[in-house]
Amino acid sequence: MNAPSDGSGRWGWWLTCAMTLLVYIFMFAPIVATVVLSFNASMFGGFPITGFSLHWYEVLMQNENVLTAFRTSMWIALVTAAVTTLIGIGASLALVRFEFPGKSAVNTLAILPALVPETILGVGLLVMIKAIDQPRSYLILLLGHILLALPFVVLVIQARLIGIRRVYEEASLSLGAPRGSTFREITLPLLMPAVFASVLLAFTISFDNTTASLFWRPAGVETMPTQILSMLKVSISPEVNALGTLMIVITVGIPLLGGLAAKLLSGLKSQKQQMGD
Repeated sequence: MNAPSDGSGRWGWWLTCAMTLLVYIFMFAPIVATVVLSFNASMFGGFPITGFSLHWYEVLMQNENVLTAFRTSMWIALVTAAVTTLIGIGASLALVRFEFPGKSAVNTLAILPALVPETILGVGLLVMIKAIDQPRSYLILLLGHILLALPFVVLVIQARLIGIRRVYEEASLSLGAPRGSTFREITLPLLMPAVFASVLLAFTISFDNTTASLFWRPAGVETMPTQILSMLKVSISPEVNALGTLMIVITVGIPLLGGLAAKLLSGLKSQKQQMGD
């Protein structure tokens, strides 16, 4: 991008660049500091760095509370990704391909949890389960994560489904193929990029969720984000920085690897099509 030639425009352009740079520094400096300090040999979680060490990652791997929280977050995120993707596919097909009474209301209801702040949603559900005298459990926590991730899955799959022309499905149906076979052989392969993205998105949303998990988790149960908060109540040590770095790697690395895998698969598919032609 080139700077404007006139004086006032040039100053405005430089001011915009400076503000943009400050915003990025404000956003990413804490992340960089967390990663750097996780390798600090000192027992104090701050600058100056006294030396490079992986000691705090070794300590972290021996912390049974952290390992338990990791397993809890992993299975909840995996189940959330699977369930929301299945529900999202069915809901998106119904909302895009069919007409029925109350369709707009159902569509609004499907994406409503994404529009409500997590804190309000968490408190509201907590008040409801207290009102019906329902103790907090793994099932409540899992249902809460599904509720939070489902709107994003529906939106992603809907966007892809709208872009798929109905003529492919109509041609299959006109040739006598059942709707199930049409979906399996025609619609689903065309939906796979969105399905893959939805699985990764739902997993990341669930694994990284903090606010709602604080309200819905059973007593004595910690997820990775709530475990970090519990450790921060004691002190900010390099062990906390190491755990934060692992969270960054998982929540950022999985979508990046997923995008790379999707790109490679798309390239291989294109090559096969070219070879077939």
